[in-house]
Amino acid sequence: MADDSTKRSDGETAEMELDLDAQTVDLDSAMRDAVAAVEAVEDGGAQSGNGGGGGSEGSEVERLRREIADLRDRSMRTLADFDNFRKRSERERQEQRRYSLFEPMREFLGVVDNLELALSAQGSADDLKQGVEMILRQMQELLRRHGVREVPAAGAAFDPAVHEAVSREEDPNVQAPTVTAELRRGYQMHDRLLRPAMVRVAVPAETPQPAESGE
Repeated sequence: MADDSTKRSDGETAEMELDLDAQTVDLDSAMRDAVAAVEAVEDGGAQSGNGGGGGSEGSEVERLRREIADLRDRSMRTLADFDNFRKRSERERQEQRRYSLFEPMREFLGVVDNLELALSAQGSADDLKQGVEMILRQMQELLRRHGVREVPAAGAAFDPAVHEAVSREEDPNVQAPTVTAELRRGYQMHDRLLRPAMVRVAVPAETPQPAESGE
């Protein structure tokens, strides 16, 4: 759930950043067009000399100058908003990463409580064993709830992507490398490997090569 919310938040942040970038580009383009228009009017006024008719051109230049000032002000406000938005988004991402395990940790507190009760309980060794087994089942249920599952090991075909072979032995009864014993359990979370399973592997026995007869 935390991964989905993180992806959704990152997607919304990227989309808003693109919108602000587009607004900034539009303002910059409009500002360049306005500056070009002012320069064109000023160039035209300079070519026509200082005679009559300069009043209308002067008013046009003044209008365009006001438009440029307005565009520059809007551009600065947009850039300031974008900078504030980027800082706020970064703070939110850091906060989300910091507390992404908040809910899972709260659920695992129940396991800690039961372990403390088991340690403080007075009873036989069988009672203690039963209590530990109950806590283990609780732990396994929490792991499954958060997408963690065990890596298949004993009896499965050896897979170097999820198995770590710590020993191997030849076995004429297998046709391909096969896990014969699990020394440490491995786990996956969704489609990622948390840790490989440490296993013992049986491999097909090598067929002895016939000796070459001499001439």
